[in-house]
Amino acid sequence: MPNASLSTDIKYLKGVGPIKAKFLAQLEIKTIKDLLYHYPYRWSDRSNSNESLPEYLQKDFIFIGEVISASQVYVSAPVSLFKVILRNQREQAEALFFRKRKGRFDPLIPLKKDFIPGKKFVLIGEKEPDFLKIKIKVSEYYPYTISGSSVHFDRIIPVYRSCAGISQKFLREISYSALRDFAEMENDFIPSEILIKRGFLSLSESLKNLHFPSSALELKKARERAVYEEFFLMLCAWGLKKAQNSLYKKPRKYEVKKHLLTPFKEKLGFEFTSGQKKAINEIFKDMTSPHPMSRLLQGDVGCGKTVVALSAALLACENAHQAAFMAPTEILARQHYETFLSLLSGLPVRIALLTSSIKSSEKEILKEKVRRGEIDILVGTHSLIEKEINFKSLGLAIIDEQHKFGVRQRSALRQKGFDADMLIMTATPIPRTLALSLYGDLDISQIKDIPPGRKPVKTFTASKEEAENKLLEEIKKGGQVYIVFPAIEETLSEIKSVKKEFEKFSSAYPNIKSGIIYGTMKPADKEKAMKDFAQGKTKVLFATQVVEVGLDIKNASLMIIQNAERFGLASLHQLRGRVGRGQRESFCLAVSETVSDKSQERLKAFCKFSDGFSLSEEDAKLRGHGEILGVKQHGDLEFLIADPYHDREILLKAAEDKEELFYRDPNLSSYENAALKKKILEIYSEKLKLIDAG
Repeated sequence: MPNASLSTDIKYLKGVGPIKAKFLAQLEIKTIKDLLYHYPYRWSDRSNSNESLPEYLQKDFIFIGEVISASQVYVSAPVSLFKVILRNQREQAEALFFRKRKGRFDPLIPLKKDFIPGKKFVLIGEKEPDFLKIKIKVSEYYPYTISGSSVHFDRIIPVYRSCAGISQKFLREISYSALRDFAEMENDFIPSEILIKRGFLSLSESLKNLHFPSSALELKKARERAVYEEFFLMLCAWGLKKAQNSLYKKPRKYEVKKHLLTPFKEKLGFEFTSGQKKAINEIFKDMTSPHPMSRLLQGDVGCGKTVVALSAALLACENAHQAAFMAPTEILARQHYETFLSLLSGLPVRIALLTSSIKSSEKEILKEKVRRGEIDILVGTHSLIEKEINFKSLGLAIIDEQHKFGVRQRSALRQKGFDADMLIMTATPIPRTLALSLYGDLDISQIKDIPPGRKPVKTFTASKEEAENKLLEEIKKGGQVYIVFPAIEETLSEIKSVKKEFEKFSSAYPNIKSGIIYGTMKPADKEKAMKDFAQGKTKVLFATQVVEVGLDIKNASLMIIQNAERFGLASLHQLRGRVGRGQRESFCLAVSETVSDKSQERLKAFCKFSDGFSLSEEDAKLRGHGEILGVKQHGDLEFLIADPYHDREILLKAAEDKEELFYRDPNLSSYENAALKKKILEIYSEKLKLIDAG
């Protein structure tokens, strides 16, 4: 393919063509470069090596033998079954091929043509349990040649994310070809001093060994480089974003005047904890600086983040600016609104609530008041970032439960005030490694202490019978109870399940008034269900995870979590945080019927640790890959191969190198860092609204 480059359309790569290119586009592979960076999600060892294998590398079962017989097995299922008997010098094997039927077409024709007695094949697949003979459920097969195949077996092979019309065999072949011909064209962008310091492979060698490693050790080296690369680029992007933000001067000034803050503090009737004081000081220091604040306020459930955020809002109000408070759900937004009304009653602060469920006529009036500056604090949901919502002078944007919003959403709220100060709150305890990756552009304030007098919630695993007995005991004592079900997606069947349990309980205990709430209910019905529970009219509330975040019912003393094994530790911890908010001794029962070893370990940790920070570290040990404490791959900053927990040591190395680099060159404007900056802008300019400031 003369004159081809990394940006050449994938259809021109040998073996692809326009039809396959359309399928590859579904995998976001449109150019040769895209193919090089379509990393395997796992690898299979098809070599004869006895090396110890890391967890991301699996051993495939391989059988090489000569065909003795081959025949179709007639079955009634909507599949066709083909059986082949093969033999080599040591043993005999029975290979099974399953193919879906498609109309009149016989899906076994290719197999019948290939498996002729006397021919030799390499079979790859799953060895099925059978004491009498070797039985293989075949996933791939190849004609055997003395030289073998450098792509499909006799080596460690890549396994890619695929789609209909694109087989693993095809992806391996075109990837191998592209790497051979084009990997050397990709220029390295990591500064040479870092490559030497960390002992990394060159970029081209890393790419080749990431797809087709010559050994498990070479794969480990290539993967480490690729993981580091993703972390380093992301951290440098955050660094550029911070440097960019520091160039801006906000068009407003603050002074701590105290005519609102002092009466607010007196009205609270309690002293701030040391953690709250420290957080308030950090926030006020940012707000009184000439540059826009970007700060994360992180603290466990019940640590008092809300009054800290409200203190920041009052500083904005004292200086004739407005504050916006965005929550992820209408229930939570309404609760914050009512809390603010209560805490600020008697103070000259005008508060309003904006959600999608308010009447259009009321919304129009509210919009006009916000525009004229007649509302000081506006609480709401995503409705706050609608185009028609305009503030007279938005000084502070507060976002609750940040992981439920993306970078674009928080940026949209901030821009309502022309670089308004931004405070982000989260009750999800995030260890430093994940905070680095998710919130690299933010300064972090942590509240680790809990207000005095708040008792820890006692947590146990329990059977359904034990949970029911405890429920009756708490009701008798005058407490209230949540019963939560794992309706994660709130499908029709999940909602039916919650309703069925609610009806069964109501029938069994007609004297105990109970209610039900789930996310897809009408807003008015949800509001009534919560109001009845908050006022003590209902004693038991059947719910889905809609109650997970932020609800504050002082009299609730028991949380029963049904099928607890289906919840992540973050959700379990957040649900537990809904009780123990008053003076009552409170309990959380995790009810689980069938529990795997992993789930058992998770529930054991949940019962053992009551504070979220300890729980998050334990979760990191238990899980490694995937979603840790409820924070999934960040919607705006997804990694191709890196995992902030499994690879946290590499992340910390990348963070150390980024700090050293930005200390010397905060805008990456030197010639040595030009390739790095170009790469960052290529990946992140749109996602993080980065600009090339030279």
